[in-house]
Amino acid sequence: MKIILPLAAALAFATPAFASQCPGDMAKIDAALQTASLSEADLAEVTALRATGEQQHAAGAHAESIETLAKAKKILEIE
Repeated sequence: MKIILPLAAALAFATPAFASQCPGDMAKIDAALQTASLSEADLAEVTALRATGEQQHAAGAHAESIETLAKAKKILEIE
């Protein structure tokens, strides 16, 4: 019980941080897509990852959204 309570508190404070990161990542992806020169396959993958990340964010799955959006950012070679 001594471990569970601090862990639960840490997660409670971390979730809002994850939630606010998702829109920023989506905005970075959107901006990078305006000038990116990607193959059709990479463009399709980034677009799909961006959409999935937005759906995950809307569903409250922020950690998953961040992971998904990170894959898109990696393809676009952005931070």
